[in-house]
Amino acid sequence: MGNDLAAFAKKNGVKYFMISYTDLFGGQRAKLVPAQAISDMQKDGAGFAGFATWLDLTPAHPDMLAVPDPDSVIQLPWKKEVAWVAANCIMDDKEVDQTPRNTLRRLIAEAAGDGMHVKTGVEAEFFLISPDGSVISDQYDTASKPCYDQQAVMRRYDVIAEICDHMLELGWGPYQNDHEDANGQFEMNWAFDDVLATADKHSFFKFMVKSVAEKHGLRATFMPKPFQGLTGNGCHAHISVWDKAGKTNVFADNSMELGLSAKGKHFLGGIMKHASALAAITNPTVNSYKRINAPRTISGATWAPNTVTWTGNNRTHMVRVPGPGRFELRLPDGGANPYLLQAVIIAAGLDGIRSKADPGKRYDIDMYQHGHTVKGAPKLPLNLLDALREFDKDKSLKAALGEEFSSAYLKLKHQEWNSYASHFTQWERDHTLDI
Repeated sequence: MGNDLAAFAKKNGVKYFMISYTDLFGGQRAKLVPAQAISDMQKDGAGFAGFATWLDLTPAHPDMLAVPDPDSVIQLPWKKEVAWVAANCIMDDKEVDQTPRNTLRRLIAEAAGDGMHVKTGVEAEFFLISPDGSVISDQYDTASKPCYDQQAVMRRYDVIAEICDHMLELGWGPYQNDHEDANGQFEMNWAFDDVLATADKHSFFKFMVKSVAEKHGLRATFMPKPFQGLTGNGCHAHISVWDKAGKTNVFADNSMELGLSAKGKHFLGGIMKHASALAAITNPTVNSYKRINAPRTISGATWAPNTVTWTGNNRTHMVRVPGPGRFELRLPDGGANPYLLQAVIIAAGLDGIRSKADPGKRYDIDMYQHGHTVKGAPKLPLNLLDALREFDKDKSLKAALGEEFSSAYLKLKHQEWNSYASHFTQWERDHTLDI
């Protein structure tokens, strides 16, 4: 696109730009810049104190400059005078390697060097809840099997339709919206795209959903497991790899099992090989492990994996191959960082292709009913600490993501775990007071 942002502002009546980057914990950070100043910002970047966000920096570090990527610019459909633009972070004229968008861009370039063009789509689930976060927003949404509930989705029509209208206006190709498996939960789908475009859209989607919900006096949450007993928020990723021109799907081969080519199987093999370490990125919060290791929910199924297995068109496994030329990773949850989610998929997949990794035996059983019969398949981590330890042990995955990123991520996430572990809970009092 090569947008000149000042010209974009003049053409579209934009008064302000939100120059935005995402930190290691998925926090969206921005400066609101008047259009009159955007030319200098496009050249030099907007200044941030990196230590003030979740990055492994100190107050002594120089300014971190967020340089807007004009190809990512999106005019806010609900507030036309503002445009959002994703930024790449630099410091002392060098990229800040630990930042998520830079990590993803580096891996995209590495894949391109191997003649591969990764395309993905995401299924970002969310709840519409009360402003204080205590309950779902619809008191009548009480069915034990609420998935696809016609009346419930229509009671939230104003919110869902407004978000979908915005995606239509933006040209994202939205194609279906539904009430999901938990009371108060929704999913909205749009067309898959180049992996960086998908990450930018995913980041903007979270911002947009929260903004529209607030406009309607509600709150939206992508928290992995916001309510005990209800299905959690997944963020399933659909993955395919194309040739350098992005025209031919190199995962597609109708002569192969499930229509997945040898290269596709090896990429899948990389995902399986690194799955336990992958969880530290795809399931990055303490709360994440309330979803992937949950007991059966009110609806009868969690729809989340707990074992490293793959299958055909069967939703009870970590990976399913729903059709030729692509596969769905069902491990990620709503807490996943939009950029790191895509980065770790590429990192694991590239390693799988280079090492010709075997994804292992395909299982077609119902894992929720017969998972106990599977012998030898690794269990996913039970908690964030276990996932961080698995990630720390996975030297090749850490190297692929970058040593600066991996070191920063592990340091800050261990701090988060330690904060959680030192927090006193009512459970402790209930079970230990009279010991």
